[in-house]
Parts: sequence; structure tokens; C-alpha cells
Amino acid sequence: MPMYAFMGGYSAEAWKGMIDNQESRRVAVEKAAEAGGGKLIAFYWCFGDDDFLCIAEAPDDMAAAAISVGVAASGRLRNNRTIRLIPVEDEVALLGKAKKVSAAFVPPGTRQAAGTS
Repeated sequence: MPMYAFMGGYSAEAWKGMIDNQESRRVAVEKAAEAGGGKLIAFYWCFGDDDFLCIAEAPDDMAAAAISVGVAASGRLRNNRTIRLIPVEDEVALLGKAKKVSAAFVPPGTRQAAGTS
């Protein structure tokens, strides 16, 4: 299954609730991932702009988006992002395709071949 990084932060209301009612968030996150057809792989707390980073599997982009939107709908999160992770084993294939794209791309503001726009 494809892998995704889910990251973001908690609202002040969420922080207050978690301090007042201390419990691990892992179980809730696992249930959310499973409800979307996925599986939580790792869950981390973070310093800086993000308060959490979750790595999860999901069957496809639609399932990953549903997990992200379903969790964000709580209104207790901020700056949520979902990033599709590409395995390093796909690096050479990706770079080969990128080479073809790079050779075909005409940068903005440069002369293009006749008959194109």
C-alpha cells in the first residue's frame, strides 16, 4: 500500500482538552486510519510549526484524503498536510522519467518551437 505522512498542529482548545484529560492519542489515530482503510505505522510528537507527524499506509490517494479530511473535520487541528511518500527504491525510475520531462520542458520566457504556445 502507498505510504503517507500526515502532519499538522493542535488548536488551543485541543491542547487544553488533552492536558485536562490526559491519554495517548495513538488509539484515536489508529482508529481513524483503519476507518479509512489504512494502517498507522508511526505517530510522533514534534517541536516547531508541527505538533504531530503520522506515517500511515492507505490503499490510495482517495483513502488518504478521506482520512485527512475526516480528522480535520473535528475542528481541533490546524495546518494539516498530507504528503504522499515515494519509496527510495523507486528513485532510479523516477529520475529516468524526470530526465525525459526535463528534456521536453520549455521554461517560461524562453523561445518555443514554432506552432506551440
